[in-house]
Amino acid sequence: MQRILFDLAALISRVAIGVIFVTHGWQKMQIGVPVTAAAFNQMGIPLPWLSAGFAILVETVGGVLLIIGLLVRLAALGLVVDMLGAIIFVHGAHGVLIQNGGWELAGGLAVACLLLVAVGGGRLGIDGILHNSYRRRAERRAAEQDLAGHAPATSIRPEAPSEADTAPRPVPPTARGGDMRNVDDVVADEPSRGRSPSA
Repeated sequence: MQRILFDLAALISRVAIGVIFVTHGWQKMQIGVPVTAAAFNQMGIPLPWLSAGFAILVETVGGVLLIIGLLVRLAALGLVVDMLGAIIFVHGAHGVLIQNGGWELAGGLAVACLLLVAVGGGRLGIDGILHNSYRRRAERRAAEQDLAGHAPATSIRPEAPSEADTAPRPVPPTARGGDMRNVDDVVADEPSRGRSPSA
């Protein structure tokens, strides 16, 4: 139950944070990189063109990745860096409250993304589906290897000779001292050999 609650909380948090970032990134994208870079330059952000391109990319793409639950930790890490830059270069000097230009929103988003970096996005997303699929395959392979390790040995051992193989075989008549008589005559003579002369 606790795991399900975590997954639901992670899903809701991911989607909400992702929507906020996509909105800000899309807004910057619509006004264009040159205008965004000029605004960053006025705010004293270093490398304004590079910073503007990074902000647009990480906020838009990173926000979408959070919503669908793909590469959550990597996307959240990029967004943490984005918000730290906003706090350090823009909002930090204006206090906490957002109405005064403070770091309230940027700080809240940064720590929320930091939490996603630490714990991930839960099972209700593409990352969770891929992880569960990989884990099931790994467990199935481990079970198959375990069964193979407990299987009986199948080595072929030579069979012991049977009594029929070791019993003495009758000597054919032709092998008895070169006696070449007919076999029927030999068989007919056998009873008479066992009789005594007086019989």
